[in-house]
Amino acid sequence: MKRFIENYQEKEFDLIVVGGGITGATVAYEAASRGLSVALIEKSDFGSATSSATSKMIHGGLRYLATFEFKLVRESLKERRVLTNIAPNFIHPASFLVSVYKKDKVPNFAMKIAMLLYEVFSFDKNRLWDKSKKMPNHKSVSAKEIKKLIPNALTKDLVGGQMYYDCSSHSPERFTLAFIKSAVNFGASVANYSKVVEFITEENSDIVTIKGVKVIDELSGKKHDIKGKLVINCSGPWADILLDKIKTKTGNHELRRSEGIHFITKKLLDKHIFLGSTALGKHYFLSPYRNHTLIGTTDKEFIGNPDEYKVTKKAIEEMLDDVNNSFGESEKIKYKDIVYTYGGLRPLVEDQTENVYDSSRKYEITGEKKNGIEGLITVEGGKFTTSRMLAEKAIDKVLKILKLPKKKSISENSYLYACKIDNFQDFIEKKQKEYPEFQPEQIEYLAKSYGTEIDDLFSIIRENETFKEALNKDGENLAQVQFAIRNEMAVTLSDILLRRTGLGHFGHPGKKTMENVAKIAAKELKWNDEKLADEVSKMEKILQIPE
Repeated sequence: MKRFIENYQEKEFDLIVVGGGITGATVAYEAASRGLSVALIEKSDFGSATSSATSKMIHGGLRYLATFEFKLVRESLKERRVLTNIAPNFIHPASFLVSVYKKDKVPNFAMKIAMLLYEVFSFDKNRLWDKSKKMPNHKSVSAKEIKKLIPNALTKDLVGGQMYYDCSSHSPERFTLAFIKSAVNFGASVANYSKVVEFITEENSDIVTIKGVKVIDELSGKKHDIKGKLVINCSGPWADILLDKIKTKTGNHELRRSEGIHFITKKLLDKHIFLGSTALGKHYFLSPYRNHTLIGTTDKEFIGNPDEYKVTKKAIEEMLDDVNNSFGESEKIKYKDIVYTYGGLRPLVEDQTENVYDSSRKYEITGEKKNGIEGLITVEGGKFTTSRMLAEKAIDKVLKILKLPKKKSISENSYLYACKIDNFQDFIEKKQKEYPEFQPEQIEYLAKSYGTEIDDLFSIIRENETFKEALNKDGENLAQVQFAIRNEMAVTLSDILLRRTGLGHFGHPGKKTMENVAKIAAKELKWNDEKLADEVSKMEKILQIPE
């Protein structure tokens, strides 16, 4: 992949997508795969905001049953199956254990009913291309069984619970990138670090028509006018800020934003994802993650400029208190146990609920003609799981606006780029035999991250033996750094350590690893000593736990 903006020659695109998170990525892929000429522009790195601040799950939204959002649950469960099919290396069945205590707002009998309803809505869950990923049915578990499976669960007033299956997402960052690559494979032009500063407009009577966007290349400082027949705003928590660059008649539109934070600790549980409930009835989870435990998430309204958002010590301490008040029989989680923390802002379309936790995760696709603006569509809300379906509906609308012939979507029935794997378990075993010099666990991890591109990665290692050393227990290595820069548009250390690889997901990877990664990046990207030192300094600040 190459940043098209560096050689842009005033081409007019059918569609300009603003925002390179999961929504923009799926929209760009959907459009390109239906034959539209597409430009995707992202002001930072692909998937660097909300899309990388997820709970690493693809799920139906069990809690939305309580608010009777049956349509959303059904769509999510259907999309869970679709994503498992088209991205078998990224999406995998995972067991969830829901604990129920006497004090909980939802009693065990109600939870059983919810599980039955969840099964009904997921009636087609095993219509999977990969039969090795069969999803078992839910089952009730006793308090005794819960303690056996999760020894550190609180015993007092534990009445039992339910075990059911949803899916985990191996790497939301690389999953988002897979949609970007798929879009590029169908001819889309993409560029990260390209910021929209203004719309190109044409005024006629009471109508303002969008003709494209004015963009600044954040790497070179050069300005470009990107021309397009239609612009689609997929900027997530920044959607209203982008709209305010053009809205003048109806006043500013303010999007509601919800903060969600997560943190990673030492290993606290082995296999099952544990779902608990706070005293106020909000849910949290503890999830096994790469020999550690991922804990999340909050759902608290954020007021302010999304560009200034960062995880605070106060937010971490509040979540720690919530978890420790309802989990930890023999040992509580301490602040010092946290090795890494991350957070992001979720865009919400509903403003009728007092608490953002109760706000819907539905999405809206709106034109701006009612505001006297033509040539612009805005997508707001939604969640990772339903992003592909959102994109399908958005491009249906685009084709109608552009008066182009209807063309059926292929995304539901086509593998994503480098994801064409009929049976993932067989694929892993095959690669373990092909590369016997590497640990089986390393092959499995890298197969999940790279799919069929794993051969390209190992060819780099075999050409350069210094890249062979495993840098962590998952077997990540320096070949990934070169691959990220040459093939995946990585241009900063944070791109490499947090989004193309997971080398930074457990805090500072160590002085030696940081130096070696930075050295390769500097050589590939032609950094001078000052730029290299600046990148290392920025990365070390990002990896610090808030104090």
